[in-house]
Amino acid sequence: MTTYDDRASLTDLTTTAERVRRSVEGVIEGKPEVVRLSLTVLLAEGHLLIEDVPGVGKTMLAKALARSIDCSVRRIQFTPDLLPSDITGVSIYDQQRRDFEFKPGAIFAQIVIGDEINRASPKTQSALLESMEERQVTIDGQTYELPSPFMVVATQNPVEMEGTYPLPEAQRDRFMARVSMGYPTPEAEFKMLDVHGAVSPLDDLQPVAHAHDIVKLIDAVRTVHVADSVRRYAVELVAATRNHPDLRLGASPRATLHLLRAAKASSALSGRDYALPDDVQSLAVPVLAHRLLPTAQAQLNRRTAEQVVLEILQRIPVPTSGDDSGYGGAARQVPGSPLYDQQRPGVRRL
Repeated sequence: MTTYDDRASLTDLTTTAERVRRSVEGVIEGKPEVVRLSLTVLLAEGHLLIEDVPGVGKTMLAKALARSIDCSVRRIQFTPDLLPSDITGVSIYDQQRRDFEFKPGAIFAQIVIGDEINRASPKTQSALLESMEERQVTIDGQTYELPSPFMVVATQNPVEMEGTYPLPEAQRDRFMARVSMGYPTPEAEFKMLDVHGAVSPLDDLQPVAHAHDIVKLIDAVRTVHVADSVRRYAVELVAATRNHPDLRLGASPRATLHLLRAAKASSALSGRDYALPDDVQSLAVPVLAHRLLPTAQAQLNRRTAEQVVLEILQRIPVPTSGDDSGYGGAARQVPGSPLYDQQRPGVRRL
């Protein structure tokens, strides 16, 4: 249940998020849904995997999001010769002090951009596992906390297979969502020629939010109310992937948690202090699909993980406002709330 102070924070959230959104969209033309998903993952304390063909702006999106926030940013170019210590850091013996001194690696930043992450070996990729899940790094028995907020934005090319290594399932499962940029519309591409033709808009991009603002907004997202019926709906969606005949690997319990956190962030971005089944529906594909492994027969039939998730969304009943206490009841019953007596959107089937 939110308090009056929490609701003020949610109001600040929409204002700050709008500034960041406009800043990023000044660089990324014609992709508002991709920018919104990026902000959703940031405020849900997740990590983002951007997967698409070359030249559509994957790294540009990551850089624009990082530069729009006044925080520490490190970029890692993943190559076959990259070592785990290049990411996490290494202990070096200091001759003068006669002791080992820890030199932090590139992971010690608030936003870490991993470019072409699938070009590094699985051994190097595994250096990210602890930091992405526990937000800490352990070197020589010593644990070092990572700064807050902390987000990994990784890019990879799904069509160029020479010299690449598939991301291990444990690595993919740590990314909250996967997004594909897609080709721009002709109008957006024409406008891009004017915006990007002379100079890169990244050069003039200035921070519009501070790191401590993002931390406060993350705390505000945690206060978003989720009714039991919406929680149960998310659990049923994830559970349906574990016994689907077209999948040999379903989504993990971590996926359920990520789906719920993303739904809370999405509802907060919409100005609501309660989550709807619509929030879960809209995020099911980007949050779940990249974790699923189709069977060999499904691959022969050209069945994708995205199609399976959409099929499950059609099959699982959507909760109504009358289930349990109602998914919006907590917000509507608080006098003085900016959402008090607000009409709830209808629930749709995909």
